[in-house]
Amino acid sequence: MHRVQTAPHPAVGDPAAGPRAGPAERDGEHRRPAPAATAQAPAAAAQPAAAQPAAAPTAKPKVDAAGERKAKDVSLRYSSTARSTRVTLREPGSSYIKVHFASVRLVPGDRITVADPSGREVHTYHGDPTKGAARGDSPYTVHGGTGFAAMSVEGDTAVVTLHSAAVRRDAAGLARQGYGARVDSYFRGFTEAEHAAANPRPFSVCGADGRRDVACYQTSHPTEYARSNAVARQLLNGLGYCTAWRVGDTNRMLTNQHCMESAADLRASEFQFDYQCATCGGNDPRPGTKVSGLELVKSSSLQALDYALFSVNGFDTIQRYGTLYLDAREPTAAERIYIPGHGDIKPKRLSLYEERDGGAYCKIDNVAAGVNTGYRCDSSGGNSGSPVLAASSHKVIALHHLGGCPNWGTRISLIYKEISGLIDNGR
Repeated sequence: MHRVQTAPHPAVGDPAAGPRAGPAERDGEHRRPAPAATAQAPAAAAQPAAAQPAAAPTAKPKVDAAGERKAKDVSLRYSSTARSTRVTLREPGSSYIKVHFASVRLVPGDRITVADPSGREVHTYHGDPTKGAARGDSPYTVHGGTGFAAMSVEGDTAVVTLHSAAVRRDAAGLARQGYGARVDSYFRGFTEAEHAAANPRPFSVCGADGRRDVACYQTSHPTEYARSNAVARQLLNGLGYCTAWRVGDTNRMLTNQHCMESAADLRASEFQFDYQCATCGGNDPRPGTKVSGLELVKSSSLQALDYALFSVNGFDTIQRYGTLYLDAREPTAAERIYIPGHGDIKPKRLSLYEERDGGAYCKIDNVAAGVNTGYRCDSSGGNSGSPVLAASSHKVIALHHLGGCPNWGTRISLIYKEISGLIDNGR
């Protein structure tokens, strides 16, 4: 698993001729979390449609920094007088809390829960799932070493509770035998101000920001709204965000390889479907459905096509959100496109217009530059891995991965050649 580091978003240099054009590394929309920020160079000027691509960018993409890991040493032991014990972890203003357990050993029939204070989100474990998951256990992630992390809860507070089926009169003896649970750390999501400070913005919002909550288009653009349901937010290693989405009719998902460099990255990731506002501009996101990674099926490096194809645990819980299909053809100049995704750690938004709601629709501006196609649909940190859909078919024609105005996606026709036998692309 790659090391999460804190670094500013590298500036986008010239638009990508793509990795085939030379050995230079490409700039990404997003970055891995990091300890220090440096100055950002100006972005290159936008190219006109069909212009010849300039040299490949030289900066390396990093996943957008979303939070930090903090050490904590607290144990939950059985009580001889009550059927539950609890501890509350709170970081005021944080966007999420994700609890890591060094150990969990419970009497059969007992459980540990991690919940937000309202009980809207509750994750349940009947022991250490890395040693054998029990029926009813929630998904989990692993982060190297021993133990596991519960799925995150939205907001700044997590309540960790040990529930026993009966009062344990022998609680002291159980403690001596190592029963109970020990929390050794937790991940916390940055506040909006912390996120902005940790992630200097690239020039990927091309003019005015035309993105709006997906709910804003439920009536006016019902097909675009419906297709966006298959798009999820990826939380990588508890610290960084990307976007991922279901592809085809089976248990397969796609994101960028720079968001998932290894099977260890997949095991450390959670994927949140239906994290979107219920009303247009309402700031009322649903907690959605969170699943963990299962198998890294195939990937192509940053220097090639920058994709990762994978499967998830709990596939049955996300099937209701639908799926996306690939339009395995070359883009055409000026064809209308749209991009759903999770930029700036926000609930899902739809990039449908280039400048403003009701203005010019997003379109293909540069049909082919190396492995990429270019457009001025707005994007930002967290959008890496977003699908670029053709409005004519409502199928995916590119995998977004670079910012810079124009912004860039790997042409899906090239990716399809490598994964066609691994997905069921449906109708």
